[in-house]
Amino acid sequence: MLTKAQVFSTVEQLPEEFSIDQLIDKLLFIEKVEKGLQQSQNGEVNTKEQAKEKLSKWLK
Repeated sequence: MLTKAQVFSTVEQLPEEFSIDQLIDKLLFIEKVEKGLQQSQNGEVNTKEQAKEKLSKWLK
């Protein structure tokens, strides 16, 4: 979940005119990065071998 401060900071970094799609894309990116950082801190990560296995399934 994002904070108001993160949303305000993101809006401030955008150009004077922007599309709602640009804002949503940036907010989704920030949310996904935050989620990944939380997962990493909680030890919810894959080993190199697990990542290779998943990738090989995705690329079939």
